[in-house]
Amino acid sequence: MSQYDNTNRGSIWKNDKKEKDTHPDFRGSLNVEGKEYWVSAWKRKEGANPKAPALSFSVQAKENTQAGGASYPSPSQSGGAEPAQAPESFDDSDLPF
Repeated sequence: MSQYDNTNRGSIWKNDKKEKDTHPDFRGSLNVEGKEYWVSAWKRKEGANPKAPALSFSVQAKENTQAGGASYPSPSQSGGAEPAQAPESFDDSDLPF
C-alpha cells in the first residue's frame, strides 16, 4: 500500500491548548512543494466588523521552530501578512470593498 501524498496540502484542528486570547484558535501543518510549515489561525471575534476576514493565519517553517515547543509565532516571526495586533483589532476601513 502506497503512502498518501500530502504535497501542497495542509490541515488545521481546534487548539485545545489555547490559554490566552492571543493564542491561535486552530493549529496545524502545511506542505508547500515538499517543505513543511506550522499553521496558526484565528477566528474573527464575535461582534467584529462583518467585512473582517473570517479567518486570519500565520505560517512558520517547521525548521525554524524549537523541537518540542508549542510556540505561537507572532506575525514578525512568521513573515506572514497577519496584522501586527491581534486579529480582533483588524481595521478594514481602508479596504476598497
